[in-house]
Amino acid sequence: MARISKISIHVLILALIAVLSGSCQAEIPLKKINGISLVASRDSLRSEHILPMVEINANAVALVPYAFVPNKDEPRLIFNTERQWFGERVAGIEHAIKLLKKQDLRLMIKPHIWLRNGEFTGDFKASTESDWVKFESTYRDYILLYARIAEENNIETFCIGTELFNFADQRPDYWKQLIADVRSIYKGKLVYAENWDKVDKIEFWDQLDYIGVDAYFPLSEESSPTEEEIRNGWQNHKNMLEELSQEFNKPVMFTEYGYRSMDYALKEPWNSSRDISGINQELQARALKILYEEFWGENWFAGGYIWKWHQSENAGGPDNDRFTPQNKPAEAVIQKNHENFRN
Repeated sequence: MARISKISIHVLILALIAVLSGSCQAEIPLKKINGISLVASRDSLRSEHILPMVEINANAVALVPYAFVPNKDEPRLIFNTERQWFGERVAGIEHAIKLLKKQDLRLMIKPHIWLRNGEFTGDFKASTESDWVKFESTYRDYILLYARIAEENNIETFCIGTELFNFADQRPDYWKQLIADVRSIYKGKLVYAENWDKVDKIEFWDQLDYIGVDAYFPLSEESSPTEEEIRNGWQNHKNMLEELSQEFNKPVMFTEYGYRSMDYALKEPWNSSRDISGINQELQARALKILYEEFWGENWFAGGYIWKWHQSENAGGPDNDRFTPQNKPAEAVIQKNHENFRN
C-alpha cells in the first residue's frame, strides 16, 4: 500500500507540474486580427472614411504616428510638431481613436520612424556612445508619449518599434528597460514589428505578447506565379515562423503584410520604388488568397494588418500598382477572408 501511495503521489505531482506549466504559457489566439494599416493623412479622419473598412469586415486598425530623424549626423527624433500632417501626430491619432472606437474596431498604435532620404530604418546606428544616448532619450520620449495615449484610450495593442534591427540588436539593455517602462504605464498587449529577414534574430520576444513581423517575404522570381508556386514559396518561411512561435510560446502577428499589384510583386515584396511597374491586379489578389489559406487557419497565428489603406474612397483602382488593395480585385479577397474569420 505504501508503494502504491508513493507512486500515486509521484503521478499527482507530475500532473500538477504539467497543469501549472500550462497555465504559465501564453494564450495562442484562435480568433484572428483582421486588420488594416491606416495611412496617416494631412486631413481629419471622418465617419464616411470608416464605412469601407467595415464593409471589408475589418475588425482592427493600426494607427501610425511618425517621428523623423532630420539629420543622421545628429541622431535625435522630431515628433508631434505642427509641421507634420494631422494624422501623424497626437491630435490626429486621438481624433481617429474616437471615431474608430464608435465602430467597435480594435486598435493598435504602431509608431514609425522616417529617416532622411527614406533610408531603411533597420540599418540605422549611431556613430558614438554619446549619439546613442541622445537618440535613445528622444526615442523613449516618443514611445512613452504614445504608450500613455494607448493606456488612456484603452487601446488593445501597442507596438514598441518598427523595423529597427540594428538598434534592437546593438542596444539590448536599453530595450529591456524600455519594455519595462512601457509596461509600467500601459496594461494592454505589446508587440514589436521586425522586418521579415530579421524576425528570428530578436532576443526579447519573451518579454512581449506577440512576435511581430512585417511579412514581406520573397516568394517567387516569376513575373506572375501560380497559386501552387506561391504556396511553395511560403513553406520555408512558414516553418520558421511556426518554430519561432513554439520557441517563445507566443503567437505570430503580421504587423504588416501586403503586395503591390504588379508583375514580379513577390520577388521583392518590400520594394516600393516607382521605377518598377507592370500592372498585375490578379497577382495581388492571388498572393493574398494563398497567404490567407496558409496562415489564418493556424492556431499559432494571431492575424495581421494589411499595408495599406487610405482615407480616400477613390484610392487604388485598376490603374494603380501600389500596395493598397482598394478598388481592386484584392479587396474582394480580403473581404471574403475576413468574413470567414470574423468575430
